[in-house]
Amino acid sequence: MFKKIILIFCVIFTIFISQAIAKEKEPQAHTDEMALYKKTEALTQIPWYYLAAINQYESNIEKNASENRLISINIPEKLWFGVSNPNHITNTNIIQISNGIGEDGNGDGLADPTNDEDVLYSMANYIKRYGVIEQDIKIALWNYYKRALTVQSIEQIADVYKTFGTINLEDSDFPIPLQHNYSYRSTWGDARGFGGRRIHEGTDIFANYGTPIKASRYGVVEIVGWNRFGGWRIGIRDIYNNYHYYAHLNGFKDGLSVGDVVKPGDVIGSVGASGYGPPGTSGKFPPHLHYGMYKDNGYSEWAFDPYPYLKRWEQKAKNK
Repeated sequence: MFKKIILIFCVIFTIFISQAIAKEKEPQAHTDEMALYKKTEALTQIPWYYLAAINQYESNIEKNASENRLISINIPEKLWFGVSNPNHITNTNIIQISNGIGEDGNGDGLADPTNDEDVLYSMANYIKRYGVIEQDIKIALWNYYKRALTVQSIEQIADVYKTFGTINLEDSDFPIPLQHNYSYRSTWGDARGFGGRRIHEGTDIFANYGTPIKASRYGVVEIVGWNRFGGWRIGIRDIYNNYHYYAHLNGFKDGLSVGDVVKPGDVIGSVGASGYGPPGTSGKFPPHLHYGMYKDNGYSEWAFDPYPYLKRWEQKAKNK
């Protein structure tokens, strides 16, 4: 019995220590990552926040990212090594002759696609071929990804990083202030009839008219205006490739416009009952916030249930 107690204690202690170490490593990982962006910026003149945004975007869509690496950018082998380098020789001279983009970022004479410094330096130099100003970088991103939403997302993440001067932006907030009266439950998949049979893609948070609505994550405002389903609504894309849809609003924060950078807790509007008709339609249902979330995986975008996120953000807000 005593041995069993000791064994249980050791397991619990090991888990506790592992969690503590993981938390301690987090700030250092951010520091090391930022140092790499700054170093590459100094070598190539590509702004660090664009390099960080590209990496963050690829981290969001990369399913098999290595936990031992800081950089998640995955440059296709054919592009890295060149079309006439089928044996994937990492010598930089061979890669250059083969029209590959792989370069040596750490000074060892090799272009290793699994080395963080080499990968970031190679991506930065690919962009530099087009120029170092914002419009040049946008063209380079389009030629690399060939997808408008990807280019837009990277630009938005870069705007957020540039605004706050850091990549350590993991805070969140519940969209309704906790001191206000509100209620919600999981309403994902419920039937809706306006405009034809469809399912409910979100969570309804019921609250009084005029209750403030807050941004839940760091992001950029993509849409402000009217939608016949959602009424007065706001769309914000965060740094994790998630699109946050706030609908049925009573109004917007004064001056809020497309392109604004927001942080968790910023008031963006207020609860209403607008929608289900032409602009100005209101009162067809009780006042509430429809909160929806959509994920972009680099190829397509789809809705997913925001309820677990809302519960987590609410608990974190209560703990504060």
